[in-house]
Amino acid sequence: MAAAAAAASTSRLLLLRHHHHHAAADGSKQQQQLRYSSKPSSLALPRLRLLPAAGALLPDRVTPFSYEEDDESDDHPREECGLVGVVGDPDASSLCYLGLQKLQHRGEEGAGIVAVGGDGKLKSVTGLGLVADVFGDPARLASLPGPAAIGHVRYSTAGAAASLRNVQPFLAGYRFGQVAVAHNGNLVNYQALRNKLEARGSIFNTSSDTEVILHLIATSLSRPLLSRICDACERLAGAYSLLFLTADKMFAVRDPHGFRPLVLGRRRNGAVAFASETCALDLIEATYEREVEPGEVVVVDRRDMSVSSACLVPHRPRRSCVFEHIYFALPNSVVFSHAVHERRTAFGRALAEESPAAGADVVIPVPDSGFYAALGFARASGLEFQQGLIRWHYSGRSFIQPTQAIRDLAVKLKLAPVHGVIRGKSVVVVDDSLVRGTTSSKIVRLLRDAGAREVHMRIASPPVVGSCLYGIDTPSEGELISNRMDLEGVRREIGSDSLAFLSLGKLHSIYGAEAEGYCDACFSRNYPVLPTLPEPVVELEE
Repeated sequence: MAAAAAAASTSRLLLLRHHHHHAAADGSKQQQQLRYSSKPSSLALPRLRLLPAAGALLPDRVTPFSYEEDDESDDHPREECGLVGVVGDPDASSLCYLGLQKLQHRGEEGAGIVAVGGDGKLKSVTGLGLVADVFGDPARLASLPGPAAIGHVRYSTAGAAASLRNVQPFLAGYRFGQVAVAHNGNLVNYQALRNKLEARGSIFNTSSDTEVILHLIATSLSRPLLSRICDACERLAGAYSLLFLTADKMFAVRDPHGFRPLVLGRRRNGAVAFASETCALDLIEATYEREVEPGEVVVVDRRDMSVSSACLVPHRPRRSCVFEHIYFALPNSVVFSHAVHERRTAFGRALAEESPAAGADVVIPVPDSGFYAALGFARASGLEFQQGLIRWHYSGRSFIQPTQAIRDLAVKLKLAPVHGVIRGKSVVVVDDSLVRGTTSSKIVRLLRDAGAREVHMRIASPPVVGSCLYGIDTPSEGELISNRMDLEGVRREIGSDSLAFLSLGKLHSIYGAEAEGYCDACFSRNYPVLPTLPEPVVELEE
């Protein structure tokens, strides 16, 4: 009992907000000495210090993500995060910066990079805003020299939006040195884990579920760090793709269900790169080799550039997020071993087979993500394909405008109709998804104002009826229009002449035997991993 009490006492995490504490100079040596011991230790648990970024940046104006009625934000769910890691290249942080730029669509609230210098010390720069804003001062990137780095862009699910302290990668110091982590996903047992850790004396400095992972690593009795990571991940439930960085190693981890993507590539100089999407690998001239498999840990030792792999947990059914193919990933990426643009073209083709628009004159996409689905619909229908809507990318958010009349004009700035394509015609508008219906209704009005004779809305995915639990920012189920209305009710609400969705059965048929390996909970409410309800916390008076 005394030993247990001592261990619990020493498991408290010391979280420092204002001062950067360097790890002990011999920390890497301690870690090296322990690397060969795989037995649990009875020594006191290591202390962990969450270290603030050396160059944390808070812009003058921060616009948090909002689902306000007048936000152009576009009636689509939001992907939560993007990851990039490079090891074995002297320009690792610059390559991470470029990769994060390419993954900007996966998170616009904040960005950060942690790099390991030649002295083995890890240094962090994080900030709120776009990647180019956070690293707009060249000195910030120049302050991150070294042969290995990990980077992160984020929206928020678990953790307050637009909070600097929640911007990753997180950098922490504990008994055996420093460790940084970047996370894409969402832990459905986060609160239960956090309550248990706090009951044992842990102190949290953020509202991010990612911090739980660091606490679990710090309090694990396993050796070496790889065993600590595996031990921690065995206690996690939900979606997680993770990159860890230490003085001499990089670890890439993917949850056993493979909810979120993570890929591996290699540059010509032998440097190893990881990213959420292959488009980031393409930009930094890293050749895509393969996915990090569900339940796998890939370890890269920067001292000899050896790459090894370990199984995280026993096999579980694969449940990769189908919305990566429908909307999130860029069309020039390969995600879950499929070219995204080919998947979207197939969705549009299947939609045309199921729900043709008889008598229509032209097919147009809702830019930008509806492009390939509309192209597939047009080809299968034998209809003309045109770019009938032009998206303006530089206008800001419509909800900041002072009056509704001005906000309505701002919508026309963001999506401008090509009158010569639309006027007097029966138009098929193809979008990738329909969530709340607000953007669709605006588009229908816009096309009618531009002279469309008929507007037929076609959605290249099934109706969204459930919120995502695995790292996607979706509205509550009460806000999902298809959860509140039947098909005819939705059609009347958005004002189109006809409306059709790709059926769930047809979506499954496109994937064939692979269909059971995809999570479609937002369409079916069939959740592969259910949340763990936290146990009641009994507060004792001091």
